[in-house]
Amino acid sequence: MRIDIRGDKVKITEAIKSQIEEKLGKLDQYFENPEELKAYVVVRVRNKEQIIEVTIPTPKFTLRAETSEEDLYTAIDLTIDKLERQIRKNKTKMRRKFKDVLQYEMMMDITEDEEESSIVKRKAIELRPMDEEEAILQMELVDHDFFVFKNVDTESVSVLYKRKDGSYGIINTN
Repeated sequence: MRIDIRGDKVKITEAIKSQIEEKLGKLDQYFENPEELKAYVVVRVRNKEQIIEVTIPTPKFTLRAETSEEDLYTAIDLTIDKLERQIRKNKTKMRRKFKDVLQYEMMMDITEDEEESSIVKRKAIELRPMDEEEAILQMELVDHDFFVFKNVDTESVSVLYKRKDGSYGIINTN
């Protein structure tokens, strides 16, 4: 797996880089062609917390995990553990769901807003056609509270969200 490591308010030393590469290398065993994948790693510092965010887009799904700890190496270990749990937990679901389904890569263009406003981050995504069950799986994989997708059942743009009671809700556009 190719790894793109970026530091935000922190310098990425060789020790940090090698630790991240070593830990992410353990995930190669779960992929058929790991050399075709690229992992995006962002290391940030906020007050005393060391935050590590890892995103691994694949042709069929996107894995994402984020952890914040006072110790960076602990945060790295916990993030890799989260990714591994996601893969194992959803292995059978993904195998069944993606067996013969053509998927499109999610293209994310993330830019920081430099103006002084309440918007601090923007993302542009390519909507992927899928049913609600697949959207739930994708949302769980990226570990977000909501997920935007093109609903193949209603032929509209839909927003899937996780409710406070743990169930899911859907907002459909006209």
